[in-house]
Amino acid sequence: MLTRTLTWLSLMWLMSPITSTLAQPPPPVATHLIEVDGHKIAFHVTPGHDPTIVLDAGGGLDSSYWAVFAPELARRTGSQIITYDRAGFGASDEVSGAWNVHSAVRDLAVGLEKLHATHRVILVAHSIAGEIATYLIGQHPEWFIGGVLVDANVPDFYTEQEIARMQAIYAPILAATKAAAPTKPGRQLLAVADSFVETSRAFHGASWPVSVPAVVIVSEKTPFDDAADVRWWKDAHAQFAKRAPNRRLVTAAGSSHDVAHDRPDVISSAIAEIAAAHGAKR
Repeated sequence: MLTRTLTWLSLMWLMSPITSTLAQPPPPVATHLIEVDGHKIAFHVTPGHDPTIVLDAGGGLDSSYWAVFAPELARRTGSQIITYDRAGFGASDEVSGAWNVHSAVRDLAVGLEKLHATHRVILVAHSIAGEIATYLIGQHPEWFIGGVLVDANVPDFYTEQEIARMQAIYAPILAATKAAAPTKPGRQLLAVADSFVETSRAFHGASWPVSVPAVVIVSEKTPFDDAADVRWWKDAHAQFAKRAPNRRLVTAAGSSHDVAHDRPDVISSAIAEIAAAHGAKR
């Protein structure tokens, strides 16, 4: 009964603004360059009411990943929408050295604090951003009314066996990147690879706070080709979702890892479900 009620409320919240706002453009996006520990991170803000919806793209991607999804979400919900560029991407400064997930968490946390966006937030995290979301929500659970994990990295996936398998899969890609002319995406890929084992082992022991609900979206096709990796990706997400009663697993049928482009409706419904359960404004 609760699931049916939430689904109905979610659809009502998501669909109700359409007739009055669909023909109108969303409010203009303002870009804020926020300094964090000597480097600047670009945050792009569409003004609106609570809940604030923060969209965090996956590895190798910047805020432009949400270029179609974010304006439509703003039109349909009237919520404040925040996207941003992680260090080294988009309009943000590069940071030298191996990728440090905790520095990435701090970049997002400081940005949200300076934007006064730390109340009734829904964090939508894609792929590697699942790691940032897990640590950030763990540090500040009071900021968030829920999270949407979009085919995101979850702690359960990163066993020692799977870490070794990932190293083997990416070895030829990294070798080709090192041999090629330097590019910004290439440098970032190598930075992530430099800390991959240490970061993944630590993340395997991380936990999502039980006080914060989560909709766990897993793609049908997954990011992998090997059958064993496909199965474990799906099983790990199912395992993560079962760890608390306020988590729900959703399969994005027909979607690749690129869920935001293949099945944006699945993400929108998950956002709406969380917002409706917490009395989202119309």
